[in-house]
Amino acid sequence: MFLRLGMAFKRVLIANRGEIALRILRTLRDLGIEAAIIHGREDRLSLPVRLADVALEIVRTNPLDSYLDIEAVVQAAKDLECDAVHPGYGFLAENAAFVHRLEEEGITFIGPAAEVITLLGDKIEARAAMEAAGLPTAKGSSEPISEASVAAALAEDIGYPVIIKAAAGGGGIGMQIVNAADEFEGALRLCQSRAKSAFGDDRVFVEKYI
Repeated sequence: MFLRLGMAFKRVLIANRGEIALRILRTLRDLGIEAAIIHGREDRLSLPVRLADVALEIVRTNPLDSYLDIEAVVQAAKDLECDAVHPGYGFLAENAAFVHRLEEEGITFIGPAAEVITLLGDKIEARAAMEAAGLPTAKGSSEPISEASVAAALAEDIGYPVIIKAAAGGGGIGMQIVNAADEFEGALRLCQSRAKSAFGDDRVFVEKYI
């Protein structure tokens, strides 16, 4: 049983998949904590699912949606009688609404407070906060960009190469380096699609690639 700040965790839900889930599971084992896990149909035979103490399948048409449905994940934590949820990174790891829902159910979120996620989980908002505090930031857009022409105009102003980044999430997902204006059309669509699939949010922005 893991004791921290007066809290005792007997069972933790892993709300992720693949290598990320496996690393969390191994750490829980080392700490003597039971490992529960959610999974989509495609991951039902994966190593983390087979090694977990208990597992619950969340069936969705899009496999990644199994890890993005806030209410389904919260219900899984309740059904599996988990004390806490470890999100890994990506998916719901930087979703403040998810943290609030867990708090409402009395389940611990292993990660930053919702207020911190709201500020820093959204890279566009984080840039604005840093600029307001007088901290240096790479030159870039202060709002989401969805049009290639707008992105190209900004890139001409700040200079190539630039990088398109997903506003939400992390782990390098939804990022693409652009070296010329004619690359923006495809690069924007690709980054928006990846961001939507991984984080449920297709907003992207552009900044100088350093």
